[in-house]
Amino acid sequence: MEIKKANHIKGQIHIPGDKSISHRGVMFGAIADGTTELTGFLDGADCRSTIACFQKMGIAIKQDADHVVIQGKGLHGLTEPRNILDVGNSGTTTRLISGILSGCPFTSTLNGDASIQKRPMQRIIKPLSMMGARITSLRGNDCAPLEIKGGDLHAIHYDSPVASAQVKSAILLAGLYCDGTTSVTEPVLSRNHTELMLSGFGANVTSSGRTASIEGNPHLVGQKIQIPSDISSAAYFIAAASIVPNAELMIYNVTCNPTRDGILKVAEQMGADITYENRRKVSGEEVCDLIVRSSSLHGTTIEGDLIPTLIDEIPVIAVMAAFAEGDTIIRDAKELRVKESDRVTSVVENLNAMGADAIGTEDGMIIHGGRSMHGTQIKTYADHRIAMSFAIAGLAADGVTTFDDPDCVVISYPNFYDTLQKISS
Repeated sequence: MEIKKANHIKGQIHIPGDKSISHRGVMFGAIADGTTELTGFLDGADCRSTIACFQKMGIAIKQDADHVVIQGKGLHGLTEPRNILDVGNSGTTTRLISGILSGCPFTSTLNGDASIQKRPMQRIIKPLSMMGARITSLRGNDCAPLEIKGGDLHAIHYDSPVASAQVKSAILLAGLYCDGTTSVTEPVLSRNHTELMLSGFGANVTSSGRTASIEGNPHLVGQKIQIPSDISSAAYFIAAASIVPNAELMIYNVTCNPTRDGILKVAEQMGADITYENRRKVSGEEVCDLIVRSSSLHGTTIEGDLIPTLIDEIPVIAVMAAFAEGDTIIRDAKELRVKESDRVTSVVENLNAMGADAIGTEDGMIIHGGRSMHGTQIKTYADHRIAMSFAIAGLAADGVTTFDDPDCVVISYPNFYDTLQKISS
C-alpha cells in the first residue's frame, strides 16, 4: 500500500458502523430473550471475535455483512464453552465479556493474540473478584489468558481508578447477575453506550454525574438496533479534509454522542471548518451528518475531562497537530501506553520519521507543528489506528508513504483504503 500527496479531498462517504455499539449489540442480544436485529454492524475482525465467542456458548447468530440477527437465550441462557474463547485483538470483547462470564455458573477461559496478552486486565479482575467471581491470570501477570469461574455474585459500589467504558461496562454487566444495585463511579465520565443500550433492552440503568448504577436480574428483551457510523473511523476523514487543500467532504450518519465527540471539539479548537446537519436520535444514540472543509489549523492543549471522549482518536489528532501552526500539548492520556501498541511511542516515532517535531511524555506528547513533512515507511506495530492515522499524514506529506503492515486496519475498518482512494486525488 502506497499513499501519495493529495491535491484535493472531495466526495460523500458512509463510514462503517460504530465498533463499540456493534460489540454491545451482539453481547446484549445474546443475553436478552428473543431476537435482536442489528443493522449497520461493523464487519471487522474485532466484532467478529465477539460473535464467535457467543456462538461457542450456544447462541445462534447469523451475519450477512452489516446485518446481524441474534437469537438470545436470556440472562441465564449461555452454556459452558468447550474450547477457549478467542477474543483475537479485541480489548472490548475481553473486558466486557468478562463481566457476563462472571455471572455464569461455569468455567471459561479467554485468550487472544500477542497484543491482548500484554494488555492490563487487573483493572477488571479486581472489581469482578470483589463481586465474587474467581478470575485467574493463567500466566500470573494480570493479563490474558484469563480463567473465569463465575456465579454467586453480589452487588458492589466501585470507585474506579481509571475512566474506562470497558471497566465500567464489565462491572455493570456483572451487576445484571446480582441482587440489588451495582454502581461504578469514575474519575471522569467515559463513553456511555452500555448505559444507553442496556436501558433500551429493558434494564434499569441510572446515571448521576460520574456514577452509573444498574439493578440486578432484569428481564432483557431483544431489540432492533440501527448502528450509526463510528466517529473514531470518521475522525480520519475529518482530519484528511482539514489538512488537505481544496477539500470538501460530507460524512453521513456519524455518532455524535457527547461522551464520544471530543474529536469534534478539538478539531474546532484547532480551527477546523465543520458544519453539522440533520441532528437526530437513532436507537437512543445522537447522530448527525458532517461537512468538513479545508482549514488552517493551529495548535491547542488537550487534557482533563476531554481525554476519555477522544482517547482512540489521539493518534490522528497528533497528525493534525503536526500540520498545524504552533504547539499542541496532549496530557492526562497515560491510557495511550496500554492500547494495541504504546501509542505515545508509536505516534512520536512515526511523526518524527516523517519530519515532524514531536516529543513523548509520560502521559501524552508535545508536537511542534508546521514542519515540512515527507513520506516514509510507517511502523504500524500491528495497530490499526496507527496505520490509518499515518495514511492520513501521507495525504498531506511530500513523497510516498508506505506501511510495514497495512492490513492491520481490518480490526476496525476493512475497507479503509478503498474509502481513501474514493475521495482523494
